[in-house]
Amino acid sequence: MNYHLPVLPEETLTALAPQRGGCYADCTLGGGGHARLILERLGSGDTLLALDRDEEALQNSRPQLCALNQQKPDTKRPALLFAHADFASLKSSLAQLNFTLPACDGILADLGVSSHQLDEPARGFAYSNPGPLDMRMDQTSPLTAAALLRQSSEAELARILKEYGEERYARRIARAIKQREQAGSIKDTAELAAVIISAMPAQARREDQHPARRSFQAIRIAVNDELGELDRFLEQAADVMKPGGRLVIITFHSLEDRMVKNRFRLWADPCICPPDLPYCNCGRKPLGRLSSRKGITASAEEKQQNPRSRSARVRVFERNEQPYQDYRQPIA
Repeated sequence: MNYHLPVLPEETLTALAPQRGGCYADCTLGGGGHARLILERLGSGDTLLALDRDEEALQNSRPQLCALNQQKPDTKRPALLFAHADFASLKSSLAQLNFTLPACDGILADLGVSSHQLDEPARGFAYSNPGPLDMRMDQTSPLTAAALLRQSSEAELARILKEYGEERYARRIARAIKQREQAGSIKDTAELAAVIISAMPAQARREDQHPARRSFQAIRIAVNDELGELDRFLEQAADVMKPGGRLVIITFHSLEDRMVKNRFRLWADPCICPPDLPYCNCGRKPLGRLSSRKGITASAEEKQQNPRSRSARVRVFERNEQPYQDYRQPIA
């Protein structure tokens, strides 16, 4: 089963640059595409920790990765560990596994929704096929899309659509959803998509992308607290990376990409001294360097073969020897 086709596979592996004797964390295992490439590079004395908050992803990918690892001779077999956890729980997962921090030579986080989640109607992510109003990446979480729509006021729902989906017609769509909710609950994703489309002007329905795409993205982000999780992950990532370690993040929309870009820039250039000052007096030292300021995007060939790579961007940060300083707080 083609559970997941990873985006920018070679570019991601080159950016992560796994080396012998290293410890690597794939914080969003998904279908295991990236983890498989990393595992093929590792050997005896190396470690790969694979996390995912989707238990179904772990159940599908764990046997395949374990089988791949078992094909290697005992003397060339790395340690392969799994954890049912979101990527914001990387630090606590490492602690539970008795790692000493900083532990990781390389960290990968793919922020996209997996192909399986999108293509499986029962998960409720797709607007093109009827499915339950679910959208949970972690199916043990209590908040579903149906609960979010039911519990949110019209104003709150409009804010979610505007902020997380950058939807121009957020107020109109929120009003239509709440009116439909008052008349009777929206039963599935197909009905939700129809309500969204009905609230949009005719010209918006003729755009290249599906009219409900931005709204579905916004609801999914809210249900899974994706931006909050990303912020918590970035707060701890610097503490987890070894000197010389690399953090590789694959983003898919402007909101998360902006968060990653801004945090990487802060780490690389934290100085807050006036530009005309001849020397730095604030005492803030760079944590490392950016490998590419614009990020890495898919080739034209990959975009044609894998349409989900079109919006993907790989951003890479390489840690130096400096201790981590949280620059949101004053430095004594």
